[in-house]
Amino acid sequence: MNIAIVGATGNVGRKIIEVLHNKKISIDNLYFVASSNSAGTTLKFGDKEIKVENLENFDFSKVNISFFSAGKTISEKYVPLAAKHSVVIDNSSFFRMDPDVPLIVPQVNKDHLKNVKKNIIANPNCSTAQLVIVLKSLNDAFKIKRIVISTYQSTSGAGKKPMDELINQTKSILNKKNFEVKNFTKQIAFNAIPHIDSFSDDGYTKEELKMIRETNKILDTKIDITATCVRIPVLVSHAESVNIEFENDFTIKKVKELLNTSEGCKVVDENSDGGYITPIDAEGKNETFISRIRKDNSKKNSLNMWIVSDNLLRGAALNAVEIAEAYIKR
Repeated sequence: MNIAIVGATGNVGRKIIEVLHNKKISIDNLYFVASSNSAGTTLKFGDKEIKVENLENFDFSKVNISFFSAGKTISEKYVPLAAKHSVVIDNSSFFRMDPDVPLIVPQVNKDHLKNVKKNIIANPNCSTAQLVIVLKSLNDAFKIKRIVISTYQSTSGAGKKPMDELINQTKSILNKKNFEVKNFTKQIAFNAIPHIDSFSDDGYTKEELKMIRETNKILDTKIDITATCVRIPVLVSHAESVNIEFENDFTIKKVKELLNTSEGCKVVDENSDGGYITPIDAEGKNETFISRIRKDNSKKNSLNMWIVSDNLLRGAALNAVEIAEAYIKR
């Protein structure tokens, strides 16, 4: 098995390297690929040092599986070239809504891997990935009618420079120094910004539309969904407040039983101080955590919950590697 990681020097690329090493997947040759700016540098894989190769002249005929984590512009140009020689697992948004490209969260819809037509498999938005892994068993049991989502997304979802901006702004404010806003539309330190990605004509942001459309594609096209996506001053892990309306009645006991036995999910829900998961608790962990599970007393057959997951790991890198594992098994 020969594997290439395009965008190996980025946040998600480095996490893919970490996941591949931790899972001890048998790899004959591993290639790290990035832009010309990073080409020639080295990255570690366990105790090995591997040189980063230039994407512009990389030979994809050498590999069986290519992970792409370099953004939609790079994916648009290079994924079709890589797919002529290898199966591509793409973390960008470019191919997600292509009807001929399966959008996969293995715990939810790995059966869709039978529909790989272009040698391309899409990895969903990190906020979508952690959401659908929770919704799957609940939809099977109680049939979801409508979902209302509010996200609280960390700066790592936007990349390393936005993470650095949060750190630098925080230092500047605490030291009473001036600073510039570069990677966000407003100050991110000690603030919350209800704006991720660009606006569409109907007032939704592209991040919100991604969540809506991707959840429908992965889970069920008949579910009504609305979302508000917010960037908060956290480095890693996304949180989501989710309200779900079901067609059928449910009990909280049954909901917790289903979630605790769903692959990739873990319920941490005590009605006491600290009896819930926060973003910092989820960092570095594989599970998607569910807390604050309670009935919505304002509407029949409705439920509230709080979902938290490491967006770089569970929401991106780990899901990408699990897609590869599921594809290999097929």
